[in-house]
Amino acid sequence: MGLPETTTTSSPSFLKALITIDASVLLFLHTIFKPILSIFLLLLEYSADFWFSFHVSLSFGHASRVMFLATLFHLIYQNHGGLILDFILRWVKFEPGLFLFGVWVWAILTAISRVLLGRHFLSDVLVGAFVRVLEGIVACRFLRF
Repeated sequence: MGLPETTTTSSPSFLKALITIDASVLLFLHTIFKPILSIFLLLLEYSADFWFSFHVSLSFGHASRVMFLATLFHLIYQNHGGLILDFILRWVKFEPGLFLFGVWVWAILTAISRVLLGRHFLSDVLVGAFVRVLEGIVACRFLRF
């Protein structure tokens, strides 16, 4: 005597609906913001390019990479402020809090630019950012910064 077969027809239709909504949001935002912010958004795209930060993070994904960097800088500063404070004051010459704020703004704007340029769906960017923030937390704990 076997178990009765069950079919889940609602799952594929739910995913199709989610993809349709995500694609509609992407197209809407891309259509509105591309003419206005195209140069600025492209600069954000290039600022998070693989060659700019490959020595810190070897994974792919512009928005996720800068989220990882922002999380790592934030946690290192929070746990060992002297290390980051020394670096910032010596090389960057900014107030450390302002520097960290700038890194987070860069990360968030880069994530937004991926959607506005039509490179990724909103859900892609949100999940990628979430995963990379978690990865930054794990890396900080594992590397004992």
